[in-house]
Amino acid sequence: MMLLWRPIPRFQYPQFTLGCLSHARWSSNKSCDPLRILFCGSDGFSVASLRAVHNELLERPGTIESIDVVCRPGKRTGRGLKNITEVPIKTVAENLALPVHEIDTFTRWTPPLRDSEAINLIVAVSFGLFVPPRLLNAAKYGGLNIHPSLLPDFRGPAPLHHTLLANRRKTGITLQSLHPTRFDHGLVLAQTPYPGFDIPDPETVKVQELQSLVALRGAEMLVQGLRDRVFVPPLKEVGWWSRPQLRDQAPEIRHAPKITPKDRCIDWSSFSADEILRRQRVLGPLWNMAADPDKRKRVIVTLSHLSVSDNVPTEKPGLPFLWSPPNLETPYLVVKTKDRQFLRIVEMTVEGEQRAEAVGAATKARLLRGKGVTGALVTFHEKLD
Repeated sequence: MMLLWRPIPRFQYPQFTLGCLSHARWSSNKSCDPLRILFCGSDGFSVASLRAVHNELLERPGTIESIDVVCRPGKRTGRGLKNITEVPIKTVAENLALPVHEIDTFTRWTPPLRDSEAINLIVAVSFGLFVPPRLLNAAKYGGLNIHPSLLPDFRGPAPLHHTLLANRRKTGITLQSLHPTRFDHGLVLAQTPYPGFDIPDPETVKVQELQSLVALRGAEMLVQGLRDRVFVPPLKEVGWWSRPQLRDQAPEIRHAPKITPKDRCIDWSSFSADEILRRQRVLGPLWNMAADPDKRKRVIVTLSHLSVSDNVPTEKPGLPFLWSPPNLETPYLVVKTKDRQFLRIVEMTVEGEQRAEAVGAATKARLLRGKGVTGALVTFHEKLD
């Protein structure tokens, strides 16, 4: 049977308990006012830090006087945009009886007063909005941020995804000051000792699993930083990057930009089989564009590694073909990678259709015809828009 298509591309949130800090040191020669914290967050990573700071308020009310939570408004989702999906931290904050402020911008917004006193420390964890200098300057102790990488490595909004995509075996946590003009450029006030801690099961771990681990470690570091009053001037830079002997032995510093649809597009000309399967594990189902006789259609695929015999057609990388395994009558839809490995396309979602078994989906979408193979999977990055 001939392949007509010419794909053209390119949980539970962690619970924080004081047991996590039962052996943490409690010492600081600095003094400070009771903290009135403005906590800015969104997802499960920030939820763990909020729970930890709230526990600290309950255990040491003289250290933390109040916590106000800022989050983004819920987004309309579903058919007809009739449903509203709230950010996870809003529910947690309400359950903790903390004041919640939903804003989409800091423009013309002023933090509330608590007992006629102004907020004096801003904590932003996985928030997504830039905290403007106006608010940082108004807060006596400025701002703090927890970032799940060893900054400056994987500076950006998607450090966990890019850590796994880079096939790193170790990662870490950074507590930094909030920079007045740029994300992730503050002073490093506390950090996991270089080269970081091991990522469990790095060949199979998923982003959500890694997030659960680093969320708890980030929460521990944040609370310890509050106890050590690292935010009280003079601030001290303690990052590994400030030590030349560590810089010289470090791997290449990488950026961690926002994940986009282009990142999920398979580049058959440059991706190995391991790279493709790693991207699928980290980013979810990948895609290409398929060409039928009438128009191009986006095709989302689920792939698995396939061990094949010597009688497999020697097609060029990215060219899908039908192959029948020994002792099986039903053929597989198979594609060769640039490193001479083979991947099975297990499931497929053709644009406008439901997800289905790959051969059946391709047949229904009229992407198969006759015998043999024609067409190839190629990148579509430059034409995505």
